[in-house]
Amino acid sequence: MAFGHRGGNETRSDATKGNRVKRVFLAVSGLLLGAGTAQAATCEDSFVKKGNPLTGLRFVATTTVPNMSKKSAIGQLNGIIASKGYAILAVEPDGGAMLVEPPPTGKSRPFPIEIAADGAGTVRMEAKLRAGMGIPDAAAKAEMCGILTQLKGGKAGDALAAKGLGATSAPGAPVRMSVLRFSQDITGQADKNNAAVQKRYEGRQFTLYGPVSYVGLVGDSYRVEWKLLANVLTDIIPGRASAGLSVNCVLAKGQGAYALQLKPNKHVELTGTFDQLDYGLSSVWLKDCRPVK
Repeated sequence: MAFGHRGGNETRSDATKGNRVKRVFLAVSGLLLGAGTAQAATCEDSFVKKGNPLTGLRFVATTTVPNMSKKSAIGQLNGIIASKGYAILAVEPDGGAMLVEPPPTGKSRPFPIEIAADGAGTVRMEAKLRAGMGIPDAAAKAEMCGILTQLKGGKAGDALAAKGLGATSAPGAPVRMSVLRFSQDITGQADKNNAAVQKRYEGRQFTLYGPVSYVGLVGDSYRVEWKLLANVLTDIIPGRASAGLSVNCVLAKGQGAYALQLKPNKHVELTGTFDQLDYGLSSVWLKDCRPVK
């Protein structure tokens, strides 16, 4: 009886221990399940909209990729973003930072998109829209997460980063506008930060039209300088400065016969590639210009 009694106590004790083990197991399982759920959070889940159209909207998207360094993240993003035609203003792989802008369209002012990688696999992208600008939430989320979800970790990511770090943005189709509007846009942006203008438009193509002011030689080529005819209506357009920078188009080789037939005030339409901004001399230059037929 005593033995049997002891045996009964041992059985209850074992049962108590078993229940305790089960509770611990369930608690640990719950923690692991919670951690797995957190890791499984998607870029779309992280997407946040801040601010308002009057003062400027902000869109933030975040993703985390295991085994991805700062350099790998930035290298991969440089390749991804360049292929989409974004203007890449700054790339700092070791610092885990980038500053980019959407491709210029001629219809809206550029706005910055800041990217930061923390070295632990997390990348944060924040788009900072100008006051008065608006983009549908769904479109912003699709664009930003469409970029971030392409990131990869480990050796696969490192290989993509090595290739992407040297990529340059595709120039895209020429942006067409009047030379007056082009001058106003560039002047307004250069007055804020002329170094950013060079990065923003370098290699981009523009089709500009307006009256001729001057035709002259530049080395063994000819340049066309447009006349900027502003008026009360053009000067009050929000976000644009009064025309200040002269616009010069250096003609491509083989355009000498065309240049020698041009006269002041003749209306011309030329397609060229942004070459340089000379802020000190209040001029902007395009190269390899050809007439639009």
